[in-house]
Amino acid sequence: MPKALFTATVESMDRLKMKCSSRNFTFHIDEPKNLGGTDEAMNPVEALLSAFGACQCIVAKSFARKHQINLIDIQVKMEGELDTDGFTGRNKDAKLGFSKITSKFYIKADNTEQEIRDFIEFVESHCPVLDTIVNAPEIVTEIYPMK
Repeated sequence: MPKALFTATVESMDRLKMKCSSRNFTFHIDEPKNLGGTDEAMNPVEALLSAFGACQCIVAKSFARKHQINLIDIQVKMEGELDTDGFTGRNKDAKLGFSKITSKFYIKADNTEQEIRDFIEFVESHCPVLDTIVNAPEIVTEIYPMK
């Protein structure tokens, strides 16, 4: 299959609130008031956790039948540990990003515990967002003047 190009545009709205657009869809990103935002939307790291969890659920729902998993319902609760002193500059040695991310799968399926564990192992090995986090892509930055 050929490589597909996905795009997104982020526009500054007010203070730290951002409008995120892709295809015909938009959502907002903000920061909590204690971090200088208006607390009108999730922040970028919460959005990352949400995208990661959503990707895992989509992979599970997409491949359940092929793996003979009678998936009745699925929920993933995501937790990310982050030292905010790194971002704020209070601790120059602190990691800026998450130091630990935990996915807590809640599964309702007519399968054995081992079958579900094996299936979740497959889900994790086929999740594009997880792969992007674990195997960092090449990052290219280009700068253009605004018109």
